[in-house]
Amino acid sequence: MAIHITDDCINCGACEPECPNNAIYEGGAEWAMSDGTSSSDEDRHDPISDDFFYIVPSKCTECQGFHDEPQCAAVCPVDCCLPDPEHEESEDVLLARKDELHG
Repeated sequence: MAIHITDDCINCGACEPECPNNAIYEGGAEWAMSDGTSSSDEDRHDPISDDFFYIVPSKCTECQGFHDEPQCAAVCPVDCCLPDPEHEESEDVLLARKDELHG
């Protein structure tokens, strides 16, 4: 299951640098499937949220293969980084995604 950020987010930004997959973006920011260094329009996607930080489900691995727990949830001061019931995935799927994202 991917993690999502609820509307309780206070936009502190603590979560963004903790994500090993670069899956967390500030509200209103376009997201990229690459490492963000490409300027190609095909790598850019519309923001998922305009109001607060958000997590791209197709990039979230719940930190599987990196940490024992999702780091965004560990550092969130208002506990708004929660399992996303709309994106339930097995550990095997999350580890495969990690391998795909990191080669």
